[in-house]
Amino acid sequence: MYKRINPTIIDALKKIVGAEFVFTDEEKLKHYGHDETEDLLFLPEVVVKPKSPQEISEILKLANKELITVTPRAAGTGLSGGALPVFGGIILSVERFNKILQIDERNLQATVEPGVINEIFQNAVIEKGLFYPPDPASKGSCFMGGNVAENSGGPKCVKYGVTKDYILNLEVVLPTGEIIFTGANTLKNSTGYNLTQLMIGSEGTLGVVTKIIVKLLSYPKHNLLMLVPFRKTEEACAAVSEIFRAGFTPSALEFMERDALDWVIKFVENSTVKLEDDIQAHLLIEVDGNDIEVLMRDMEAIGNVVNKFDISEILFAESAAQKAELWKLRRKINEAVKATAISKEQDTVVQRAELPALIKGIKEIGARYNFKSVCYGHAGDGNLHTRMIKGDMSDELWNGEHIKKAIAEIFTLCKKLGGTISGEHGIGLVQKEYTPIVFDPKTTEIQKAIKKTFDPNLILNPGKIFV
Repeated sequence: MYKRINPTIIDALKKIVGAEFVFTDEEKLKHYGHDETEDLLFLPEVVVKPKSPQEISEILKLANKELITVTPRAAGTGLSGGALPVFGGIILSVERFNKILQIDERNLQATVEPGVINEIFQNAVIEKGLFYPPDPASKGSCFMGGNVAENSGGPKCVKYGVTKDYILNLEVVLPTGEIIFTGANTLKNSTGYNLTQLMIGSEGTLGVVTKIIVKLLSYPKHNLLMLVPFRKTEEACAAVSEIFRAGFTPSALEFMERDALDWVIKFVENSTVKLEDDIQAHLLIEVDGNDIEVLMRDMEAIGNVVNKFDISEILFAESAAQKAELWKLRRKINEAVKATAISKEQDTVVQRAELPALIKGIKEIGARYNFKSVCYGHAGDGNLHTRMIKGDMSDELWNGEHIKKAIAEIFTLCKKLGGTISGEHGIGLVQKEYTPIVFDPKTTEIQKAIKKTFDPNLILNPGKIFV
């Protein structure tokens, strides 16, 4: 149903955004044809970099009229293929939307454009004593617009919540070209349907976000960090629930299986952690707040909780530099695993008390299907990133139904344990065939009807989320 792009369309795009922001050369098309999802490549026919909502509106009106697909793209750090132009067409990059428009200290709010890098925004508000908690592992490169599209999380979200908990209002260009605001810049809003929350996590299928209004918090003055080594992986998972049941909510609680930490130590050449031979997993635990005495007591009490398990000596970070090194290890795991082995990542999530059963089940599935797995992630949220390692598996099995059946079993296990098939990476392209595991037909029907309402010609990021 979609049409190819011809020279007339290219000329029209150049009139909208300027010839210098329309690209058709092979190098650019290849760059924008992939993200961080495995080794997938889908070439767009043209890359366009608009600067204003009005320009995006004109692009989408043109695409609707000509039945040309448009794939919105932020930084391209996604892990589910959500920004891949599977039908060719136009890649619409928000790179030029890179301004922090306002930091409102009186109301603890900020307005940013979608091309602002998460960490740059975080640092800008920290300078004013304020705090924007969502902090994906890719925070140094991912865009705020992509964070909205995927409802991104990160280590801090166990205490503070994910992206959806901080978005008050959005300016959005609809697939048909209209420009709307989805809500109000207020902390409470019970006025009609919640279009803001509908947009968050919609993976660029319902509209193109051009302004993001977020709420901010006061920045905590202190934090303490410790690394706890466990001799049994399942005990590390079991300790997570015990910490919360004891009455503590860490500002971060991250799980790292032995291979994950071993590979990242070698990858970044870091000597902060010495891996003992009998250690199978670690928990990285942080507490934060404004009263250092309270934090020290909390950390001691959490230490008492984990001491009930079979652990080795706890490493308490003694300086800001050591904290930074430990966090570097955690944040670089994904990059290290990808550099070390051919792998596929699954973003599994269950209720946190079910983590021991999840990881036990993943290992059992791996044994049946002949793959090794490396697990790490946001244990405090019940969210484990599971890297399936190809190893000596044949290409035929790795790329065929064999591995798909294994993935389906992992996701079926997640559902059985009260979880679902994505915690923060989205469905995108690579997970969509597994959505029937968690969506009944009526739920899928409703979601497709919502898509059709926003995008009657189905030109915006088609081929994502739904089978």
